Amino acid sequence: MSTYVLVPGFFFGPWVWEEVGRLLGDAGHEVRTVSLTGQGERAGEATSDVGVGTHVADITDAIGDLDEVVLVLHSGATIAGTAAADRLPERLRRIVYVDTAPFPDGMAQIEFLPPDVQAHQRRQIEEEGQGWLLPARPFDEDDRRRDPVALAGLSDRDLALMRRHASAQPAAMVLGPARRPAEIPGTPRTLIASTFTVEQVEAMVGVGLPAFSMLAEPGWTMTELPTGHWPMLSRPKELAELLSGI
Repeated sequence: MSTYVLVPGFFFGPWVWEEVGRLLGDAGHEVRTVSLTGQGERAGEATSDVGVGTHVADITDAIGDLDEVVLVLHSGATIAGTAAADRLPERLRRIVYVDTAPFPDGMAQIEFLPPDVQAHQRRQIEEEGQGWLLPARPFDEDDRRRDPVALAGLSDRDLALMRRHASAQPAAMVLGPARRPAEIPGTPRTLIASTFTVEQVEAMVGVGLPAFSMLAEPGWTMTELPTGHWPMLSRPKELAELLSGI
């Protein structure tokens, strides 16, 4: 059996992993979920001082003295989660990236987005988030119409839960760059692609897109779970089976 540490992406706390964690536990695995400072049920702890280093510490603390850990990172957890993995390679068995990937040194999460979306998020941070918070997306029907790919597979109940639990995101996670060591640890890595295909990933790697450049490194396995950007909600059983197989 394996030990899984599950890290939520932007706007959410450990609750988003509840069903996947239960299924992994039922299969006999040990599961820990990470509660990140300033988001989810810890939203009240958000301050302008919460930075990438804060979330790195949250993740390394959750790993603690565990060994042979499968570290599972969703979406916006990639920068802090990858930095934590770089620091603790001896404790990790594998890193799993769920609909995300590690960024090269110096790249921020916001740089992954199209220019118009980047500009919109920067305005939100400045005008609505006091310069240090990114407001949560609405997760409503209008949101689903605007972004049917990301919100694919989610029921009305899922969206209602997401609206209820979503919190603003410390903006440092959006704007703060990835910092990677000169020598990247050779921890085995798996990509579970949900809103894009492995073929598309390989094409983006092939043309040298910076956000996908780390996927050109050796040590990767890639698989697909076609759905929206939150497969832990839209297809929890299948995601748990993929993770358990890993």
